[in-house]
Amino acid sequence: MNEKKRHPLFWMPTLYFAMGVPLNIVVVVAAIMYKNLGLSNTEIGLYTGAMYLPWVLKPLWSPFIDMYRTKKFFVLLTEIIMAVGLGCMALALPLEGWLPATIALFWVIGFLSATQDIAADGVYINSMTAKMQAKYIGAQGICWYGGKILATGLLVSVTGYLHSEEKGLGLSWAHAWMIVMGVLGATMLILSIWHRFMLPTGGEAVQLEDSKSGLKHVVHEFGDVFSSYFKKKNIWVMLLFVLFYRLAEGLLEKMGPLFLIDTVEAGGLGLDNVAVGNIMGSFGSVAFMLGALLGGLIASRFGLKRSLMFLCVMLNVPDLAFVYLGYALPTSVPWITTVITLEMFGYGIGSVSLMLYMMQQIAPGKYKTAHYAISTGFMMLCMMLTGMISGKLQEAVGYQWFFVIVCIATIPSFIITWFAPFHVDHSKEESEQ
Repeated sequence: MNEKKRHPLFWMPTLYFAMGVPLNIVVVVAAIMYKNLGLSNTEIGLYTGAMYLPWVLKPLWSPFIDMYRTKKFFVLLTEIIMAVGLGCMALALPLEGWLPATIALFWVIGFLSATQDIAADGVYINSMTAKMQAKYIGAQGICWYGGKILATGLLVSVTGYLHSEEKGLGLSWAHAWMIVMGVLGATMLILSIWHRFMLPTGGEAVQLEDSKSGLKHVVHEFGDVFSSYFKKKNIWVMLLFVLFYRLAEGLLEKMGPLFLIDTVEAGGLGLDNVAVGNIMGSFGSVAFMLGALLGGLIASRFGLKRSLMFLCVMLNVPDLAFVYLGYALPTSVPWITTVITLEMFGYGIGSVSLMLYMMQQIAPGKYKTAHYAISTGFMMLCMMLTGMISGKLQEAVGYQWFFVIVCIATIPSFIITWFAPFHVDHSKEESEQ
C-alpha cells in the first residue's frame, strides 16, 4: 500500500497503544508492583515519581530525532529494545537484588519510552493536517489508553489471580509479576513487527544547510531548536498552562491506585489486585475511552479555544469522587466501580485538551516534533515533582485530607486555562481540506 494513501487507522491505533504500554508500566504499574512487594507509599512515590525524569529531559535529545533518519526508524528501534528490557525485568524479579535491578530497568525503559514518544508524536504531527489531528485526537487518546488498560488493568488483574491461593495459582508476588513482565515484553515485540510494515516515515530529517556531519552545524541547529521555541509568541504564558493544567492529576495519579489497594486500617479500600485491575481495565477504562472520544469531538466541532474551559472542568471536577471515597470508605465493589467509572469518564473528556493545545498552539513551525517534545517535557516536570511528593504527603495527612488537597490543587488549572493564549489560526488550513 502506498504510504501517502495509507489510512491513519492502519497505524495510528497501534502506534499510540504501543506508546501507552511502556509509559504506564513505568509511572503506574511500577507503583502497584512495589506496593505488592512491600514498599511504603513514601518510597513508592519517590522512586516512581522520579522515573518521570526521562520525559522531562527528552527535549534535550528531541532535536536529533528531527535531524537524523526518520521518525519510523526511532519508533522501531525503541520498541525492540524495550521488549528486551521487559524480558530482563521478568528475569530480575526473582533475584535477591531485585529492587536495584528493577529500578535500573525501569529507568532504561523510561528513557526508551520517552524517545519513542518523540518519534511517534512526530509521525502523528507530520502525517496529518491540523483538521485531521483534531478529528483523531479522541481516538488517539483511546488507543493510548488501550495500552494503559493492558498494563494497569488486565495484567494487574492477572497478577491478582496468579497470586491468589483461592482463585489462582498461589504464586509469590515476584513470580506473578515475572510472568506479566514477560507478556508485556512479547507485546512490544509484536507491535514493532507490525509497525515495520505499516507505519509511515513521519517525514525525512530536517535538511541542514551545511554538511550534516559537521559538529558545528549540528550544535547550531540544536541551539536553533531551543531559541526558536522560546521566541514563540506568549510562550511563557503557554508554559504556565502546560505546567499547571494537570497539577492535581499529578498528585492523584500514583496514590489513587494505592488507595484502592491499601488496607482499611491505613485509610484505603482494601481491594485486591483482581478488583483493582477489573475496575481499571473494564468499566472505568471503557468510560475513559468514551469520554476521550467525546472530548475530541467537542474540540473538533467547537474548536479548542471555545471548548477549553469546559474540558478543564471535566478534567478536574471528578477528583471530588476520591474525596467521597476517602471519607465514606464504601465496601461495595459495584458501587466503588460506579464512582471510579464516573470519575474516569470526566477525566477522559478533559484529557484531550492539553495534548491538542501543545500540538496546535505551541508545536507549529520548522521543528514541530522537537517543539512538541519540549512542551511535553515541561508537562512531565509537573507530573514528576507532584508524583515524588505525593507519597510523603499522603502518609503525612492521610488519604482523606490528601484528596481534599488534590481538589484545592485544581484551582491553578482553572486560572491558567482562562488566560491560555491562542495565536495560531488553523481555520484557513481546515477550509482548504
